Amino acid sequence: MSHTYERLPDPGAGLRLHLNENTAGCSPRVLEAMRAVTREQAAFYPDYTSAIAATARALGLADEQVLLTNGLDEGIQLVSNLWLQRADDGVQLEAVVVEPAFDMYKACADTAGGRVVFVPPGDDLVFPLDRVLAALTDRTRVAFLTSPNNPTGLAIPREAIHAVARAVPDRAIVFLDEAYADFGRTTFLDDLRRFPNVVVGRTFAKAHGLAAVRAGVVAGAPDLIARLGRAAPPYSLNVFAIAGLVAALDDHEYHAWYTHEVETSKAMIYEACARLGLHYWPSDANFVLVRIGADAPGVVDELRQRGIFIRDRTAEPGCAGCVRITAGVVEHTTRCVDALEEILWRDAR
Repeated sequence: MSHTYERLPDPGAGLRLHLNENTAGCSPRVLEAMRAVTREQAAFYPDYTSAIAATARALGLADEQVLLTNGLDEGIQLVSNLWLQRADDGVQLEAVVVEPAFDMYKACADTAGGRVVFVPPGDDLVFPLDRVLAALTDRTRVAFLTSPNNPTGLAIPREAIHAVARAVPDRAIVFLDEAYADFGRTTFLDDLRRFPNVVVGRTFAKAHGLAAVRAGVVAGAPDLIARLGRAAPPYSLNVFAIAGLVAALDDHEYHAWYTHEVETSKAMIYEACARLGLHYWPSDANFVLVRIGADAPGVVDELRQRGIFIRDRTAEPGCAGCVRITAGVVEHTTRCVDALEEILWRDAR
């Protein structure tokens, strides 16, 4: 079976609450930094020194523990290419993917020639540790984990990550996707020295609003990061991305303001779900998964007609009847919640 990433078409004008983007946009300092790029800088190959230092400092790591990537997608691709190419004896190597999961794990593992081993979610979408451990074999080379998960927003218990890292074969690694960690309360970064077979992936698309800039990072033990760096293109981030990334990481006030907006918006969605009698999952990310039921596709379509775009996640394992709503700027969340309540209260009459 071949797997591809599902790239959604542009929905047009309206509230983009369907792709977990930063609904406020990037910090104004990002555009100022990009506009300050000179003609000469645009003509020369970019120097990554300042961006590497700024990223390492933001993550509390040493420079040699981080590798900048063209979005987090490139980090997933690098890991897949290095760890999932067929073994010398022709045996197809395996990637363990815990569902529901980001499409890129499957797409990159498949492209690299690996076999994807799917692990279904636990009851109520909790992390299925026992099933993950049972899926590991001597052919496993990568275990893809996501914390917080997309689309559930649930964080993986730290002890569960420890257990998987201890259980994978010697030649395997754990790729821990922390794309949404800015909005939660936990990170594995402090444990990297204890677990040199774990790579943490981060993106600056969400809290920093750099989705279109394509800036990401993978972090881990220096020797592992050096191995990834040897396989990476030498200039995968352009000079504008470098300038914008440094400016974004320096604007702590903007980051704090936006993450507070997200927290407030999530609380608003929780309260609306309580009023409407809908099940939801408390989220450590910048979105909330809500179970509407059989009417979920119709509700998504009706909101679309009102210029409010949310994501139908009904087809995802364990997510029947569910929609995912981005929690961003409070004003946007208010509009979405008001429209959702109007639709569901009307349908209930």
